[in-house]
Amino acid sequence: MTEQRKRKRAVRSAFDRAASTYDAAAAVQREACARLRTFADAHLLAHEASRVVDAGCGTGHALAALMERFPQAQHIALDFSPAMLLRACQNGAKALPLCADIEHLPLRNASIDVIWSSLAVQWCSSGHVAAEIARVLTPGGMAWIATLGPRTLHELSDAFAQIDDVAHVIRFQDATHWRSAAEQAGLETLAVEQSDIAGLAADLRSLLRDIKAIGAHTLDDRRRQPLGKSAWWTLQCAYEKWRRADDQLPATYDLILIALRKPA
Repeated sequence: MTEQRKRKRAVRSAFDRAASTYDAAAAVQREACARLRTFADAHLLAHEASRVVDAGCGTGHALAALMERFPQAQHIALDFSPAMLLRACQNGAKALPLCADIEHLPLRNASIDVIWSSLAVQWCSSGHVAAEIARVLTPGGMAWIATLGPRTLHELSDAFAQIDDVAHVIRFQDATHWRSAAEQAGLETLAVEQSDIAGLAADLRSLLRDIKAIGAHTLDDRRRQPLGKSAWWTLQCAYEKWRRADDQLPATYDLILIALRKPA
């Protein structure tokens, strides 16, 4: 099994475990969705949508807004975590549930008019994702994507560097990488925007608990041994330099918004 496949299996398990706590702790995800909605309004679909996919729908937070935006379309709620998909259905999502991988969409060629994906594709191969988007979109179809960039959790990465030289935080791909993948797949990149979202907590333990509660899996779990008391103290002290004027500790999420179109 490849390293990426192992990591993806771990991500699925993490989201399955987090399904019951996700909505209460997902402030960063809700903010990313809000910014993606505003971004999408500036890069609209040129024709009527018949089928819309929320790829990586999680607990279904974005589905109501997508249904309001495209009231005549068939909506598909897609996620590779069965527990997340079940939670979306329990939350009242009136969409066709589909448990599947974004890298291997069980959808016909040129069958989807809109793909929406918020904070899901960062766990995937950009080349595979772009190729699948290009395959299933109709000519002129749109994809609106929110993903995470390489500065995500840079404060935590910096703090861990005071303990050892192991990469404890996963480094995500940058916007240039996604542009290149889209171009190679034959997609037009209409726009890219980048901004920060700050997750906040009073102390480091709470901050790490929030990250775990949403199943974000931005921490590299390859070393599963818990930190010793000395290492934990060093980590806490190192993180204190990031404390804000409002006495909150931040965790930065490097948000990348991408609008793609399949040429007509």
